[in-house]
Amino acid sequence: MAVVAHPDDIEFSFGGMVALMVAEGWRVVYVVATRGDKGSDDPEMSSERLAELRMEEQRAAAAYLGAAGVEFLGYEDGSLEASIALRRDIARQIRRHQPRRLLVTDPAALYSSAYIQHPDHLAAARAALAATYAARDRLTMPELLAEGLAPHAVEEVYIHDGKDADLWLDIGAVLEQKKAALRLHASQISEQFVLLVEVFARETAARAPEPKPEYAECYRVVRP
Repeated sequence: MAVVAHPDDIEFSFGGMVALMVAEGWRVVYVVATRGDKGSDDPEMSSERLAELRMEEQRAAAAYLGAAGVEFLGYEDGSLEASIALRRDIARQIRRHQPRRLLVTDPAALYSSAYIQHPDHLAAARAALAATYAARDRLTMPELLAEGLAPHAVEEVYIHDGKDADLWLDIGAVLEQKKAALRLHASQISEQFVLLVEVFARETAARAPEPKPEYAECYRVVRP
């Protein structure tokens, strides 16, 4: 299960991982916290139409990579908080789908020399990590039990591009798939941005231990 804030976050962060996992026979489910309803400078675009468009794009990109489906939690873009409500909604999906592996972005990545992290990304990651407890512990959020959802413990958490990464995943064989999936988010992703993703993958690989792949995604792996 991959948990993110917006449509297109999964393809950008985990696109290579998803493609490789599907090829190995894994069932992959997406959980997207917001409707992505604010990401447009078009004065003719409404939030309602943009949300519909971005959900359509996300479903198409997920299907292209072979994911089993997308769960949209419906929160407003740009104001996501790591609230108890969001934690509960993610824990509900963990109990429903019972994933062995959880993919999240880095909740500590506030900024770099090239960007300031979107606050929704931080909130989604923090809530997803907290939801592993709510999903696992029987007496936490008893309303989930009342819904017929039994506790489930995630076996592995993969934190994308964590500063203390300990896994470099060679995505050379699926890089073109990752780029093609990003192109399906046409309302957000330009061809220039797609090319930057290739640059990022090469720079990530350069930080890997020997033997270095040409293109990589990196993760911090936590096994609770």
